[in-house]
Amino acid sequence: MIEKDYNVNSGKKPLEGLLVVSVEQAVAAPLCTARLANAGARVIKIERPGGDFARGYDRAAKGESSYFVWVNQGKESLVMDFKRTDDKLLLECLIAKADILVQNLAPGAMERAGFGLDELRKRHTKLITCDISGYGNSEEMADMKAYDFLVQAESGLVDVSGGINELGRIGVSVCDIGAGMAAHAAILEALLLRAQTDKGAGLEISLFDVAAEWMCVPLIHNDYGAGAPTRQGLQHPSIAPYGAYKTSDGINTVVSIQNEREWHRFCEHVLGDTNLADDQRFCSNTLRVANREELDHCINKVAMLLDADQFRSKLIEGSIAQGRINSVGELSRHPALRRMEVQTSEKAKLTIPAQPAHWIGSSPERRPGVPATGEHTQQIRDEFMSNGRPE
Repeated sequence: MIEKDYNVNSGKKPLEGLLVVSVEQAVAAPLCTARLANAGARVIKIERPGGDFARGYDRAAKGESSYFVWVNQGKESLVMDFKRTDDKLLLECLIAKADILVQNLAPGAMERAGFGLDELRKRHTKLITCDISGYGNSEEMADMKAYDFLVQAESGLVDVSGGINELGRIGVSVCDIGAGMAAHAAILEALLLRAQTDKGAGLEISLFDVAAEWMCVPLIHNDYGAGAPTRQGLQHPSIAPYGAYKTSDGINTVVSIQNEREWHRFCEHVLGDTNLADDQRFCSNTLRVANREELDHCINKVAMLLDADQFRSKLIEGSIAQGRINSVGELSRHPALRRMEVQTSEKAKLTIPAQPAHWIGSSPERRPGVPATGEHTQQIRDEFMSNGRPE
């Protein structure tokens, strides 16, 4: 199903009339501002001469970067070097009229250029600023570059991912994505507060803080329990059975048991042995985890006598949660996949996954395309400056 974009019934988007200025690059800040643009905000993307380096990550999107096409739809691109006097003046003019300023340059870069966020909020009391960094205000980490995989490694995410005997990177840029989503949510909260107080706010989001918060359960086990969970590959570290089981045709099916009612149904409908439900090795989740090897032996004995369709039929019969381990190609054909049409800066069209939040009862509209590098530079200069002076 292809969706182009959606408006609420009134035809007005929730953030229409708001101006977002974003000194952004890569993924985290652009994802945040893409969500704001999708909600109707005007987003002016400040790019360095030569453009956001994410434009050069790949050429998979019909000649353009898949990353850039994903998180830069509907924005205006302004190329500037705000170390230059005229560009610095233009940025000052933009910020003076902005509702929201987002930035994810290297730590201290904005301040060194004369755009410290604390000072900007003092001058513009309604301004909401959002500073997205790698490691926050940690002095020890101030000189560390913070690309997604590096933060996955530093935060312990890699340590709990992958196979039993092999470390694994999570296959998408989850720290970047999480930071962008957290920034988006925080900005919406700040807008609600501004509506009540008529005052802006300063927000700080770091990729590391996002990843560390996601690591809360393993960290609690490490600090207060018997130790952090070890890597389990395609098994859940603290719930059993919850993992992948291979059938006679070599296909893996993921099975999830969340409570004792499901465990009893699993024993009856899938394993064909109701006595196992009350077996002293398996009669609680804690015991099933402790005796996982014996439990898996019981399940594998049944699974290997069936092909994937037969195994899944038994799971469905018992109302047991199950899922396929799909390839990316299979995702592309998945019946639940909602798509939307986007346009590259070269006017090529492609479809990508639709925005996750869908306004029920809204009507489709054409989605704005991805800007070329500096496409709106002159237009924005003309709008905000007149004869080299603020408009």
